[in-house]
Amino acid sequence: MFSSVAHLARANPFNAPHLQLVYDGLAGPCSSPAGPPGPPRRSRNLAAAAVEEQYSCDYGSGRFFLLCGLGGIISCGTTHTALVPLDLVKCRMQVDPQKYKGIFNGFSITLKEDGVRGLAKGWAPTFIGYSMQGLCKFGFYEIFKVVYSNMLGEENTYLWRTSLYLAASASAEFFADIALAPMEAAKVRIQTQPGYANTLRDAAPKMYKEEGLNAFYKGVAPLWMRQIPYTMMKFACFERTVEALYKFVVPKPRSECSKGEQLVVTFVAGYIAGVFCAIVSHPADSVVSVLNKEKGSTASQVLQRLGFKGVWKGLFARIIMIGTLTALQWFIYDSVKVYFRLPRPPPPEMPESLKKKLGLTQ
Repeated sequence: MFSSVAHLARANPFNAPHLQLVYDGLAGPCSSPAGPPGPPRRSRNLAAAAVEEQYSCDYGSGRFFLLCGLGGIISCGTTHTALVPLDLVKCRMQVDPQKYKGIFNGFSITLKEDGVRGLAKGWAPTFIGYSMQGLCKFGFYEIFKVVYSNMLGEENTYLWRTSLYLAASASAEFFADIALAPMEAAKVRIQTQPGYANTLRDAAPKMYKEEGLNAFYKGVAPLWMRQIPYTMMKFACFERTVEALYKFVVPKPRSECSKGEQLVVTFVAGYIAGVFCAIVSHPADSVVSVLNKEKGSTASQVLQRLGFKGVWKGLFARIIMIGTLTALQWFIYDSVKVYFRLPRPPPPEMPESLKKKLGLTQ
């Protein structure tokens, strides 16, 4: 067991191509002998599944991208809405740390002041906003992954796959945040300004009347600061963790795992990725929460006022929320792919052409 954990720890998701080849024992004829050769491994690339299965569409087709977008809507919209109470308390801890001193204290005060119904404040903009974000995040990620892979070619796609995941996810999140920003602004107003508005129908017209369109998009830059690093970590860490789990932890090849077993691996990898996501994106999340509450403030002013300690308020609540959220999102997204019989490429393996260049095949 401990050797498996050690192997997994060394499988750094940000390894450079040369280091990755050395780590895999595939650095070419100049590398030191590693004992007798093991059984041959089947070649798989990033975009082709090795398992014989009847799919409902081709990988990279228009239908494939549309159904991936639908999976993003379902996974993001439902999970974020289900966690509205925790998100509400987390936001209040960020904007008023003197009053809301901790997660349990925050729940207690919210229940005392607003009742159980108050914990659902902001559910409508959360559901709409994060459904739109999920559509763009997952749908565009699949699109950009194919586009960038085609630009790199098969060999470079394998060697630079972590960079590909990072670039594709960052590109997708850029557009996803533009779709999310208006509803995120309305949600924060509803959750953190008592008496301002209780519903989206009340908040949106009031915000437009007071500040115009700027009220809905002034937080888009901080959103990019928060969400782009978060999404880059979410996708790259997930992809490489899945690869490492199948390589070092799961006792049999992915092709021999049932759909249920594969979804369990998806959930575990999603939770691991979610913990790192929460830590990376939390300071910017604090700025977004305060910025959307206050009129006339800029991101730099809010950051300066909060200070280093202030931007980390509510981190524990966010780790719980984002870890669970990310795991559930990947689980639901992968389940949608299974339900619609979409191609689900296995972890990538070195192309035969690259093996020949490195003298690894006869």
